[in-house]
Amino acid sequence: MKTLALRDIIGPIMVGPSSSHTAGALRIAAMARRLCGSRPTKVHFTLYGSFAHTGTGHGTDKALVAGILGLSTDDLDIRRSFELAQEQDVEVDFTFDTTTQTDHPNTVDIHIQEESETSLSVRGVSIGGGAAVISRIDGIDVDITGEHTSVVVRQHDEPGVLAHIATALATHGVNIATTRMYRAARGGAAYTVMETDDAVPFEVQSAIGSSPSVYDVRIIPAAALEDTTTECENNTESVQSLFVGKGEDSAKQTVTAKSSAAEREEAYQNFMTWNFTKGSELISLCGQKNLSISQAFLEREQALAQFEGRNACVNDYLEQVLEVMSEAVHEPLRNPTPSTGGLIGGEAQKLQEASTRILDSLSAHVSAYALAALETNAAMGRIVAAPTAGSSGVIPAVLFALAQEKSLPPDSLKKGLLTAAAVGYLIAHNASVSGAEGGCQAEVGAAAGMAAAAVVEMTGGTPSQALAAAANALSCLMGLVCDPVGGLVELPCQKRNATAANTALVCAQIALSGVTNLISFDETVEALDAVGKSLPFELRESALGGLAATPSACQFCGSCG
Repeated sequence: MKTLALRDIIGPIMVGPSSSHTAGALRIAAMARRLCGSRPTKVHFTLYGSFAHTGTGHGTDKALVAGILGLSTDDLDIRRSFELAQEQDVEVDFTFDTTTQTDHPNTVDIHIQEESETSLSVRGVSIGGGAAVISRIDGIDVDITGEHTSVVVRQHDEPGVLAHIATALATHGVNIATTRMYRAARGGAAYTVMETDDAVPFEVQSAIGSSPSVYDVRIIPAAALEDTTTECENNTESVQSLFVGKGEDSAKQTVTAKSSAAEREEAYQNFMTWNFTKGSELISLCGQKNLSISQAFLEREQALAQFEGRNACVNDYLEQVLEVMSEAVHEPLRNPTPSTGGLIGGEAQKLQEASTRILDSLSAHVSAYALAALETNAAMGRIVAAPTAGSSGVIPAVLFALAQEKSLPPDSLKKGLLTAAAVGYLIAHNASVSGAEGGCQAEVGAAAGMAAAAVVEMTGGTPSQALAAAANALSCLMGLVCDPVGGLVELPCQKRNATAANTALVCAQIALSGVTNLISFDETVEALDAVGKSLPFELRESALGGLAATPSACQFCGSCG
């Protein structure tokens, strides 16, 4: 299982409308492009499951083309990727296969013809939150996550090749994290996939390719190395200063690729000190170290970065997240923009103008901000998946409205984000934050739980109260189905974000009042997972059930598929 970090939960920063169907799809295609030996000239995409049913409405087709062209997840040119492909003489076409069953609902096969007259076939899976996996290359099952830099070698299956690859890496000081060899039959074509802890220089690629038994070598950089949001100075101190006088200082030194085995082991042990996989473990860690949840997650993030040999960049990243979130919740209030699907646009401004009729100021701002963020998302604007694009309005709406109404200091927003990330990490680790896997409860429900915990932290509550608030929100939204009308992240997604954001406030208030829960946070997450798995396919982002199957929705779409 991938070791989830801050950017996996509060992120990616991306162009909407869907983290799994847009950002995840783009990353699949980007990895496939990295596997090419020359420029793609013709690409055929076959989409399955949820991808097939909602691919156009979610912008999956545009994202796949953008990935082949090398665009990043936050590039606004994703909107015009078909036009860019035509300009670059890349021919693309699509098959939407709604009948073939695959292991995962977000699956795509990509067949690429290259300028060198060779071809490549890749199967990719979007596993939620913008993360992606390559599961098959030229008919051979593999497992390439993009978590680490991957060296993918196509070779003849014979003795000595694996040793040759390892020697080439070792000679150039590249540390191997994992090694797997995949083959269809003994003595035939095979793939060796080595994940490394650091970037791989071109010299290594040439050295591996020098063997007559090696057909070709491809390097897929780690997602973090391709992420435009990760460039920063090693400014741990600036975010650590939020918590001066609290807890214990974590190690500040980044472990590089050239670190000794002893240093790497020390970094691993340090990470294990701060790691947690259950809510009960998080509460215990906070108690032992006298920390808040935001502090504990910050320590975990820094320790994970140290172990992986990278700068944590927490402060810079949080500031960038808040900047993007702020623009997403405020711009539609100034300049309403119609969505790409035509179902929403202008709702946030209308609510803002009429908000004093019923709601108090806090709830009114929360509701308007949440609607606005989903307008930005549905117009293929830039948003932060938190934990997904479809739920990207909940957390910024709650954080910005609360800080504004209660005159909280700016740093409280960063603490709120870190707390939300901790809760989102626990949900993603033990259940799912993908609508295609667990329904809307896994997206908007998870976001509400994350936001509720953030509210408790920002207003001085305890770690136990924060997790109680998160459990409250999850239980209130458990069973919520994912039924996007027309396969668009517009209706009912926008209104659900607004109501979930207000649910987070209520659940936080209940926890802060001292009302206890019979069922723990961990048990609630287990129940969430079980309910999500029991939902039929029609109610998990397929646009085939719930509101998506009503007569009005069918009339809008022209059919119900």
